[in-house]
Amino acid sequence: MIEQFFQIDPYIQEQARVAQTRCHSAFARIDETAEYNGCKVLAAFIHNGVSESHFAGSTGYGYGDRGREVLDAVLAEIFGCEDALIRHNFVSGTHALTTALFGVLRPHDKIVSLTGTPYDTLQPVLGIVPGGSGSLKEFGIAYAQLDLLADGTPDYDGIAQAVQGAKVAYLQRSRGYTLRETLSIAVIERICKLVRAANPDAIIMVDNCYGEFVEQQEPTQVGADLIAGSLIKNPGGGIAKTGGYIAGRADLVELCACRLTAPGVGKEVGCTLDESRSLFLGLFHAPTVVAAATRTAVFAAALFEQLGFEVYPHWDAPRSDIIQAVKLGSARGLTAFCQGVQRGAPVDAFVTPEPWDMPGYDSQVIMAAGAFTLGASIELSADGPMREPYAAWMQGGLTWPSGKTGVVLAAQSLLEAGILKISDT
Repeated sequence: MIEQFFQIDPYIQEQARVAQTRCHSAFARIDETAEYNGCKVLAAFIHNGVSESHFAGSTGYGYGDRGREVLDAVLAEIFGCEDALIRHNFVSGTHALTTALFGVLRPHDKIVSLTGTPYDTLQPVLGIVPGGSGSLKEFGIAYAQLDLLADGTPDYDGIAQAVQGAKVAYLQRSRGYTLRETLSIAVIERICKLVRAANPDAIIMVDNCYGEFVEQQEPTQVGADLIAGSLIKNPGGGIAKTGGYIAGRADLVELCACRLTAPGVGKEVGCTLDESRSLFLGLFHAPTVVAAATRTAVFAAALFEQLGFEVYPHWDAPRSDIIQAVKLGSARGLTAFCQGVQRGAPVDAFVTPEPWDMPGYDSQVIMAAGAFTLGASIELSADGPMREPYAAWMQGGLTWPSGKTGVVLAAQSLLEAGILKISDT
């Protein structure tokens, strides 16, 4: 049906049909997870007595904002933890992560990353690259990391030694700009047990970005003390216009709240303006939207694998986040892929993405992101740094039809640019 509205080469049309057929069993698993998580979210709304009165915004200090308090309780129940801090005030996932780290760490403490080098935007926060004015390093907080093994898996044998003396054991669930596997909930549980056995006092913190609702459990349900993420990714359901969250142990969440606001007031202040309804509604829609994004990723893997490209993960592999990496092999290929995705965007489809010096990154980045909310990566987007291996990291898709169309247009763009040659496939 796509070809009725877009010019798609017959060869691409046929490959897309074959790829979608192959994905039937994977789609069934995604639907099962979406139904489970949808029921879990609905139950949390009901148990916490969500009502229309909770959608009313507050101003000024926000004292006694019932909607804010109930939303925190809903998110905590969904994630199976003691407390949560979900706020429109967080400007990004990196901001939520930074708030959490500054909330629980003190001078002379040590943080160790157990999943190698963290995502680009967190590196200045830690002080491991220049440009982090006010970084953790400047506050006397030491950083160490345990590199992943050559195959991209965690170094389980090295964890016990690595966490000695560490205040925070840090995990990044998603792959970032690497081709390693995303951490599954089962892997996170295994790491948590190893950390707990070696250093019972360590705070296990997980960057949960891109992973929410992809599986039936969250890291806080298998041993993590603290998780954080962005509302313009999975848990905002494509409706939240901004924001982020921190969730986990109540004492740790309170420390983070005191960092976000001020010591002594913590979670008790912070007006919600007119954002409460969108945060509730986005969270309610999140399991279904995440399912659409995951379907889009699986379909992309199947299609581009058929077209001769390396994909990470494989289309039929278990999923723990919404990200699909496609190795294009050249700057031209990466550019053409992103430009094709942009052509399928509901917003700004006429824009032609080009590489640029994006803040927080040490390489030029190209980004396709025609979204209703600027930078929302739960909406279909694709981006990547202009460096080896010249891979596109694609994520999102508010609906399955729009996500599928963006993927097909990316393939069409590669064909038109001469990167994909039918005779070679």
